[in-house]
Amino acid sequence: MSVTAAAGFEAAGVSAGLKSSGGLDVALVVNRGPLASAAAVFTSNRSKANPILWSQQVMADPVVSAILLNSGGANCFTGHEGFQTVHASAEAVADALRVSAGDVLVCSTGLIGEQLDRVRMMAGIDQAAAALDAHGGTAAARAIMTTDTVPKLGVHAADGWVVGGMAKGAGMLAPALATMLVVLTTDAVLDSSQLDAALREAVRTTFDRLDSDGCMSTNDQVTLLASGASGIRPDLDAFTAALTDVCAELARQLMADAEGADHEITITVAGAASESDAEEVGRAIARSNLFKAAVFGNDPNWGRVLAAIGTTSAEFDPYNVDVRMNGVRVCHEGGPDAPRERVDLAPRALLVELDLFVGAHSATILTNDLTHAYVHENSAYAS
Repeated sequence: MSVTAAAGFEAAGVSAGLKSSGGLDVALVVNRGPLASAAAVFTSNRSKANPILWSQQVMADPVVSAILLNSGGANCFTGHEGFQTVHASAEAVADALRVSAGDVLVCSTGLIGEQLDRVRMMAGIDQAAAALDAHGGTAAARAIMTTDTVPKLGVHAADGWVVGGMAKGAGMLAPALATMLVVLTTDAVLDSSQLDAALREAVRTTFDRLDSDGCMSTNDQVTLLASGASGIRPDLDAFTAALTDVCAELARQLMADAEGADHEITITVAGAASESDAEEVGRAIARSNLFKAAVFGNDPNWGRVLAAIGTTSAEFDPYNVDVRMNGVRVCHEGGPDAPRERVDLAPRALLVELDLFVGAHSATILTNDLTHAYVHENSAYAS
């Protein structure tokens, strides 16, 4: 049930004709309370879509009653008219639910530079409001899909309280955040400052370390809503751990559905002088088109791994680095070790493990290979 697994939430997903396919394209998630606590993390891209600009204003007072999401159009670089569409959408949700428009977040995903059909959007809001249901989470998750092939859902049930979530994203998956929309819900009793602390920690080690192609979107938003309907106030550390589990599961699903990918690549860097060094090294490998193309060709070319490390500012000795691929140590102390032919890249999963031998810190980055299908998908996206 994803976002409706937690008590106090209803959701809906409907077709408003925003997608040429006629598929579900408008989603609505409503917090029925008794609390309306919220936290959100937004893209760090300086080019922000109109829904992001609106939602950032809403989060100045972190009370949120509902979140409206649509696929079929990003409403980005659409000028004043586009912002008016966001404002009108929030007002329409507010009227339907009898809440304040200032407590309604708006998210959009799709093609940049095209006006969103306001008439269809308004009709979709009416449909969604009428279809709200405590079991509507899956339909809502389907309504936010663009090039996704499957909806992304996650649930963590704790001792009397629940965290649920849905996500979309299949390309432009880069840090801070990605081409992702994520809605997380909980029925735990937590205020907005506690939600903010938990969300930022969870995002830091999950969504921010998903790096499919190094491209950062304009519409990314991860939102956490709390209804307090369970009546239980959990330990904040325990809640953060549960939230992180849901975010990690959704991040893995996003990686698995990355556009055209043949391999899901997990890069684990250990022995780093700092966590930031480990993250920088892992991300450099994840962004190496040479390495990603080699993986697509089932070539365990570990030389491209070491070449990528050399572009970073991390502390390391090039002649004291070990590299393992799917358990086979192909590089030892910066030189050849086991023959690369022993690495089996036929499976979809590839685990790349590095040891820098300069400290005790580590980090993991998720990525995928670079394929013909990815190039085709993104060459034809607007047409």
